[in-house]
Amino acid sequence: MLPSNTDVTPPGRRRPRWRAGLCALLLATAGSGVLAAAAPSPAAGDRGPHTGVCSPDDLPRVPGAAYQQAVCLDELTTAGTVASGHTDPADYVGLTPKDLPTPSGVPGTQIDGYFPDTSTTNTDHGWNHDAQFVIRLPDHWNGGLVVAGTPGNREQYANDRAISDWVLARGYAYAATDKGNTGLAFYRDGRRPGDAIAEWNTRLTQLTRAARTVVEERYGRSPARTIATGISNGGYLVRWQLENHPELYDGGVDWEGTLWNSDGPNLLAFLPAALRAYPVHAAGGPGAGEAREAMYAAGYPAGSEFLWPYHYATYWDLTQRIYREELDPGYDGATEAGTPFCASGTPGCDTDYDYGTRPRAVHRAVDRIALTGRIGKPLITLQGTLDVLLPISRDGDVYARMVREAGRGPLLRYYRIEDGTHTDSLVDAFPGRLRPMTPCHHAAFTALERWLSGEGRPPAGHTVLRPKDADATALLTSCPLR
Repeated sequence: MLPSNTDVTPPGRRRPRWRAGLCALLLATAGSGVLAAAAPSPAAGDRGPHTGVCSPDDLPRVPGAAYQQAVCLDELTTAGTVASGHTDPADYVGLTPKDLPTPSGVPGTQIDGYFPDTSTTNTDHGWNHDAQFVIRLPDHWNGGLVVAGTPGNREQYANDRAISDWVLARGYAYAATDKGNTGLAFYRDGRRPGDAIAEWNTRLTQLTRAARTVVEERYGRSPARTIATGISNGGYLVRWQLENHPELYDGGVDWEGTLWNSDGPNLLAFLPAALRAYPVHAAGGPGAGEAREAMYAAGYPAGSEFLWPYHYATYWDLTQRIYREELDPGYDGATEAGTPFCASGTPGCDTDYDYGTRPRAVHRAVDRIALTGRIGKPLITLQGTLDVLLPISRDGDVYARMVREAGRGPLLRYYRIEDGTHTDSLVDAFPGRLRPMTPCHHAAFTALERWLSGEGRPPAGHTVLRPKDADATALLTSCPLR
């Protein structure tokens, strides 16, 4: 659900600089490597294993892909892929602190392509084709695979700074999907309410299976460990995968995943409350105090007030309208995704939306994508206490309770990160008031590694306090989970 929607496709967006005129089996120089636009590939088992450093004459193929391009690169992290055009910085703008270190020194193979799909919201590479993916295979492999879906409605490179760079530097193979639809009008994909979001889950399952086969072909053996991780909507995918396809994974790290629950809470229940109360609070006057209490009652924590103006102007209204259109398109009749910032009382206004009173069909649409808490593999969840897009009391706290009530509590570690918020770029906008979540994700990931290796269980779930004497540099590089 990450608040990426307003900057997914900014005016003048620069697309990755793929060379023009590539055709099947053509080899051409691309940055520091060799790019191969591959013809439809045979099954992975029909070719020999790929071991050692990347060879342009022996590039792996992605099973089930309708199209792919493979390239040997001297650098798979954004330290090299920005210059070579093998990422798109517009995909990950706003997701990490500006001073986050960029690792380097990871040569290997990158494969870009797409699976068969009928929608065309993703325009990367000029393909105008959804279900795009990226797979990165480092020459020096640690035996593991990390798979991710994107936050918000972004495309497949959205995790490159926050996740891909870091796991590649640790030796993991990495794969990410655009989830099968992108952009602010993602709700146009599919025939029934909920289809677009349901496809996200299908696409991550599809990519995981394909990436595991690619890894086996490239290195000559299956991954010893497969970990799912993601931010916001990507965190939701981690939860769903571990509930529905635990056989594909060894564990997961859920970074502030979106909670979908047909009985509530979900964002369609708490965002309208913010749209009603915040303008009254901001106006001051005799109703301001009551409106502030209404914000607290809706889940927005005391102490987060400094974040409310930004989220009201940028995210709350937009997020409510487009996700409501996906799950309840009949609410505003023929109007598509409502009327921005409409006043209460306006017909079909999302400010007045009441999820609890909507027809049963709406709740059934949410139930199609709902979570149950019945995870089948170890999961570490983390969320910031100052998250005001998905308030922690209506999201992470609830999902942890669902896991315990489903009898799966021993498989979960849940860390509430004091002063963390939903978007790490806000750490730069409000210096000294927020804690970056990115290093806490790194700490959670390494804790999961130790857990899976039998080196010790992570600490019991708790609130990770922000060190009172830690400066910005220390907070950007460390987040002990104790």
